[in-house]
Amino acid sequence: MRVPMVCVDPRLRQFASAFADAFSRPQFRHFVTVLVALLLCRGPRTLTGLLRTVQGGGRLASLSRFLSEAPWEATALAAAWRRRFDHQLTPHVARLHAEQRAARPKRRGRPTASIVTGYLIGDDSTCHKRRGRKMAGLGRHSSTTERRAVVGHNLVQALSVAAGRRCPLMPQLDRQKASCDAAKQPLHSNVDLMEAPIRNVVPLSDTCTHVLLDAWYGAKRIWKAARDRGFTITTGLRANRAIRVAETEADGGWRWGDRASSAAGLSAADDQAVVWPHQEGAGRTVWVHTVTAIVRNRSRAQVLIVRNTLDGPANEVRFWATSDVRATVAAAITHLAARWDIEALFADTKDLLGLDHYQMITTTAIVRFWTLALAAYVYLDEERARLRQERQRHVTIGDAQREVQCVHWAHLITWMQRQFRAGETTATLFRQLAA
Repeated sequence: MRVPMVCVDPRLRQFASAFADAFSRPQFRHFVTVLVALLLCRGPRTLTGLLRTVQGGGRLASLSRFLSEAPWEATALAAAWRRRFDHQLTPHVARLHAEQRAARPKRRGRPTASIVTGYLIGDDSTCHKRRGRKMAGLGRHSSTTERRAVVGHNLVQALSVAAGRRCPLMPQLDRQKASCDAAKQPLHSNVDLMEAPIRNVVPLSDTCTHVLLDAWYGAKRIWKAARDRGFTITTGLRANRAIRVAETEADGGWRWGDRASSAAGLSAADDQAVVWPHQEGAGRTVWVHTVTAIVRNRSRAQVLIVRNTLDGPANEVRFWATSDVRATVAAAITHLAARWDIEALFADTKDLLGLDHYQMITTTAIVRFWTLALAAYVYLDEERARLRQERQRHVTIGDAQREVQCVHWAHLITWMQRQFRAGETTATLFRQLAA
């Protein structure tokens, strides 16, 4: 059943109006149509599926042109929601600073400065396209869910997280050499694409930025880009990554070794039990061993060896390196746990908003569809924060979407009731709302 545009909730209208400057008037109508349909659609988020969700959304051809040819900039849309995010988070950051200052003990000397950490998290995700032979930008990319290389598009994404809120940055398409040569465009690796937001992002005011990446993005120039900006950085380590560690604390001698051999030589007494945080309450216990070392091709870092169990197999051991050599083990684990937000972003946008449901041909249309799906995610994150404040409990993005859908179905029932009172027949409403 289609939902008439007159039934759109006022909060969603207010959110959409914040981006009106990025579009012309006809383009803005398409933007609202796609935004509402992405939030309410119960089936595949193809263009046909989106038009079957909203009544009065226009024709398929015009919506297709809006995504592939219309003169609007996806970067302007992403910049607009980032400014909105910064404006909303500024008072929350100030409140966190005030709480830290009020909680610190009163003693003589210079007081400890309050610190609010904002995370810049990056990763990539493959959108598998089984029948998309005519789509531009296709390549073979490794898929975690399929556990093999698949044909599709690789989305490189950065996510800003602060004070419990999430803000995705501009999505980027990782194109392989054959695809770039066919389109006569320069080749940019996924490391190039990840380095760009690190160098260009504007940090949230009064926060310290911490970059979180997996082992794939642990390149030397990624670390250099973070250090040049004054950011701390934590990345995964391959098991065979060589590090230079002290032989003993007394003589200060050094030796080179790899992470796998170091982990194999540890005993239970070498590990420290730490709670891995969880959003919904009590977390799980992991075992951590830390050592300050020089990582080859990087710099001095604190290396963490993380085990789920003391007697687990070697392939379950995880290795991380952080430039914050003064961080406690608990603080370092808190940083590592925050990296899961990017995985949750990919899961939520694919399962709830159809990030990988597109059937567009051009890369411009594909990146624009990703951008519109992330705009819908930004709205759901705002609703999640509002519901969490009202209910005083943990709220997921899925909970926020279900609440949005319930509100719109209630508006639809109220609208139908008014139409019947005005003399409309069942057949007339059926022709308007039938998908």
